[in-house]
Amino acid sequence: MAFLGIVLLIIGLVAGIPALLTIGIILLVVGLALELLGAAGHAVGGRRHYY
Repeated sequence: MAFLGIVLLIIGLVAGIPALLTIGIILLVVGLALELLGAAGHAVGGRRHYY
């Protein structure tokens, strides 16, 4: 999810599309939060790891 956020963020910056930029930032933040919780050993949504 974090990777998809980075890709959308870059596409939004290059193409100048603010909607992609916003979605990319949101996906990046959510993906990093899930990754940090998974790394800390907390099961999020019934899963220990998000890839």
